[in-house]
Amino acid sequence: MKATIERATLLRCLSHVQSVVERRNTIPILSNVLIEAEGDGLRVMATDLDLQVVEHMEASVESDGSVTVSAHLLFDIARKLPDGSQVSLETADNRMAIKAGRSRFSLPTLPRDDFPVIVEGDLPTSFELPAKTLAEMIDRTRFAISTEETRYYLNGIFLHVSDEDQPVLKAAATDGHRLARFTLARPDGAEGMPDVIVPRKAVAELRKLLEEKMDANVQIDLSASKIRFTLGGEGGMVLTSKLIDGTFPDYSRVIPTGNDKLLKIDPRTFHEGVDRVATIATEKTRAVKMGLDKDKVTLTVTSPDNGTATEELSAEYGAEGFEIGFNAGYLKDILGQIDSDTVEIHLADAGAPTLIRKDDDSPALYVLMPMRV
Repeated sequence: MKATIERATLLRCLSHVQSVVERRNTIPILSNVLIEAEGDGLRVMATDLDLQVVEHMEASVESDGSVTVSAHLLFDIARKLPDGSQVSLETADNRMAIKAGRSRFSLPTLPRDDFPVIVEGDLPTSFELPAKTLAEMIDRTRFAISTEETRYYLNGIFLHVSDEDQPVLKAAATDGHRLARFTLARPDGAEGMPDVIVPRKAVAELRKLLEEKMDANVQIDLSASKIRFTLGGEGGMVLTSKLIDGTFPDYSRVIPTGNDKLLKIDPRTFHEGVDRVATIATEKTRAVKMGLDKDKVTLTVTSPDNGTATEELSAEYGAEGFEIGFNAGYLKDILGQIDSDTVEIHLADAGAPTLIRKDDDSPALYVLMPMRV
C-alpha cells in the first residue's frame, strides 16, 4: 500500500476514530486502526468489539492495500507534524513508513485479516433525522444516563416510538434519581421500530461526530441488536454499535401528572443560586433545601463541617408554602438544559417526584426525585 494525504485530513479523520480505541487492550489488534487504500482515497476503521467507526478520506493512492497500525501512535504523530504538510504512508515487511517533510517514522503493523469487524446483519428499520435534532436529543438526555454497571440496562439512551395524539419518537435516560425525556415527531420509516438502548460510549462518540455535520441529515438503520448512524452520505462517516441487551424500565410510571404546585423562575438565576449555596456542601450533604413561600424561594444548605448558607430568590409561586430537598448537582444539571427565561417546576409534596420543563410545548421533560433534608 502507498498513499499520500494532507496532514489536516489525516488528523481530522484519526481524531474521530482513535477515541473509540481503548487505551489498554488485552487483544493487541484492538489498539490498531485498519487503513485500506483503494481508488481515490483511504478507508479508516476502529473498533472496540462493541462499537465501530469507519471514515473515508480523500488521498492520492499509488498502490492499493490494507494494514493495521497503532491508533494512538499514528494520531500523536499526525498531531505533531507541521501544518500543511503532505503525509506519505507506505507499507512493506510488517512496517508502515510515514514521511512528512524531513520527518520519518517506521511503525510496526499487524495483518488486516486479524482485524475484527462488527457484522451488522439485517437492519430493517431505517429513517433520517437532521443532525441538529439528533444532537439536541443527545444533549438533553445523556447527562441522566446511569454509570452503575450493575444496572447495565440504564447505561444508555432508550429510544422508542409510541402513538399518542400523534406518532412520536422518544429518547429517555435515567439513573433512578432523575429522568430526562425528549420527544419529537416520529420520522418516516421509524414506525414499528423495536425499543432499543444505545450504549453511553456510542452516544458520546456519535455526539462528537455530529459536531462537524450539523447542517446535514443522519441516516439511522437499526435492528433489535445493532444500530448504524451514517453521517455525510456515501463516503462519509459510519458509526455502528451493538445495543444494550436488556429491558429499560417503564419510566412513564414515574412521570407525575397531578403535581398541582407550580413554581416559575429564571433558570439561570436559580442555577447560580443553587451553585452558590452548594459551595459549602460536602459529599455527604449534597442536599439543598428549597423553602417555598409566596413569590419567593429560599435555598439553604447545612453542613456539619462547613456551616450553613442561605439565599433568597424571587419567583412566581402562589400555592401553599412547604420545604423540599434536592441533590444540588442533579438540580443544576437539569437547570443547565433549560435555555429560556423561565422554567416551570411542578411540585406535589416533600416526598414526591418533581416535574421540571421549559413549558407545555417543550420537547424535553425532566423528573427529579427529592432528598430528605
